[in-house]
Amino acid sequence: MSSTTIDTLRFATAGSVDDGKSTLVGRLLHDSKSVLTDQLEAVETASRNRGKDAPDLALLTDGLRAEREQGITIDVAYRYFATPRRRFILADTPGHVQYTRNMVTGASTAELAIILVDARNGIVEQTRRHAAVAALLRVPHVVLAVNKMDLVGYREAVFDTIVDAFAEHAAESGLPRVTPIPVSALAGDNVVERSAHMDWYGGPALLEFLENVPVGTDPADAPARFPVQYVIRHGDDRRYAGQLVSGSLRVGDRVTVHPSGQTSEITGIDVLGTEVEVAYAPQSVAVRLADQRDVSRGDMITAGLEVPTLTQEVRASVCHLADRPLRAGDRVLLKHTTRTVKAIVKDLDSGGPSARAKPSAGESALMVNDLGRVVLRTAEPLALDDYGASRRTGAFLLIDPADGATLTAGMVTLGDVNP
Repeated sequence: MSSTTIDTLRFATAGSVDDGKSTLVGRLLHDSKSVLTDQLEAVETASRNRGKDAPDLALLTDGLRAEREQGITIDVAYRYFATPRRRFILADTPGHVQYTRNMVTGASTAELAIILVDARNGIVEQTRRHAAVAALLRVPHVVLAVNKMDLVGYREAVFDTIVDAFAEHAAESGLPRVTPIPVSALAGDNVVERSAHMDWYGGPALLEFLENVPVGTDPADAPARFPVQYVIRHGDDRRYAGQLVSGSLRVGDRVTVHPSGQTSEITGIDVLGTEVEVAYAPQSVAVRLADQRDVSRGDMITAGLEVPTLTQEVRASVCHLADRPLRAGDRVLLKHTTRTVKAIVKDLDSGGPSARAKPSAGESALMVNDLGRVVLRTAEPLALDDYGASRRTGAFLLIDPADGATLTAGMVTLGDVNP
């Protein structure tokens, strides 16, 4: 399905403390003329009060400074801006190691991640963590922004050394092709306009790259996946309502209901109360079937030959989000699309980067911010896709059945699943 409007790029930023991320985002907003006059005046006033001769653009993104000083957990800040070529949704994630879970939240829907590195320090542990998270979440595009090039004399050799070091780690993590860009957020080099200070660099400025990078595959081109959210009854007539998360549904399509395996045919589709012949993701729709099937909330309707995998054994990469640990043997609730089932943690491995010291010998637990792998056994079958194929039907949450708290975010790896 084509669109006549300009498209939207969702991207996330990540960097270690003092890598200049706030300044980079501020420079991007300022130089792309995405800052309101009153915001800029407030920044200029605050900068003068701090004895600075020029506006401190980091202040454009440091609205949570008071909360930082009070020790309150920092959440992801979303910022919206646009250029004549594209709209942007920026997830500005905290850089501190203890906020790995926040980066997972911000990058989970991103099509691009900007990983910031201080040219003076090169690749550090947090850089490797951010790369691991981007790989875990299958972010399609990664920009390595080597910042503060002005403080290393804009030397090409420094940039090349960092790029080579990151490329080695990216290959180990399974990251897609990485685009390195040397920048100075403070001076504005290669942020919105190409820099005259680095004539050895022949690539695009950061904004130029963001405007032209291909936006991910249209969800309407993927296999049809329709998790049922509500069943609407009008006498003997039943309509199944929810959001079509991928693919398309057309009147006359033969469909399968999971996990029951029942088949039927679509006889009607409503979009916002209007009858249509075809619906595309991500539209919210109500579907009518030819047969009276036992379909309820949490079931998934699919069309076409590419069907999800039906299994009660789930293997996944995870990021543990809660302060309480996750251990083998724990009983949890697993929420996948609109379906929530009971599950037990059969096995886990905290083999990924974490925000703590190495676990002690024999320890089998995931602590807050840990990246790892789990094997779960569910009480009922789930219709799953691999996370690499679908970030909607390949993702799930683990929930504490006692209080409903979110424990863990999971990404299904079907290659290891033995139903």
